[in-house]
Amino acid sequence: MGQGTQALRLARAGHQVTGLEQDATMIAAARAALAGEPEGIRERMRIMEGDGRETGVHFLPGSFDVVLCHGVLMYVEDPDPLLAGLARVLAPGGLLSLLVRNGDALAMRPGLSGDWAGALAAFDTTAYLPHSRTDSNGGTPIRLGLDVRADRREALTATLAGIGAPLHAWYGVRVFTDTAADGAAVPDDVEALLAVEEKAGRTDPYRGVAALLHLCGVRG
Repeated sequence: MGQGTQALRLARAGHQVTGLEQDATMIAAARAALAGEPEGIRERMRIMEGDGRETGVHFLPGSFDVVLCHGVLMYVEDPDPLLAGLARVLAPGGLLSLLVRNGDALAMRPGLSGDWAGALAAFDTTAYLPHSRTDSNGGTPIRLGLDVRADRREALTATLAGIGAPLHAWYGVRVFTDTAADGAAVPDDVEALLAVEEKAGRTDPYRGVAALLHLCGVRG
């Protein structure tokens, strides 16, 4: 669940939401955000401490119509047990939504930034090194985030089939905007930007080189 940003948006939209998170800092942030919401929204959202790989401890099979796992697999060394646990709690016809770093396009960011050595190294790995920025005190490079994994669409497609939630649809995310500078102002033509990203994320060959992949599996 992280700090609960997406979970809160869903609760505000009228959905019954359960957020599962194991990091105490993230849980505290989510609970603080939820405390500021109207009572009706607070009643629709449940926050639980736990590990997504242990869904059997927390939930009965078929408990949810939709399970979101966004920006999580990249931090998990072996994602298969996690995915199997998430599929287990899907109701028949339920949707498993994954947002992952695209392992087939890791050379795009360094290549477009002119980092030729980094681009060459990215072709033969699924390790993703988060980008750097410079600080405000003399331009010292600062690494952002942790070193994480990326996933390849072909491998995840096979995994989803194996856990009984075969791939139904997939999209590219951040096709043109992954190299945007940190803290960049929202452009005046943001609606056009979003329309282009939405179109590219649904269109070959552009979606295949997106920074992230959004894969939707459906429980049989």
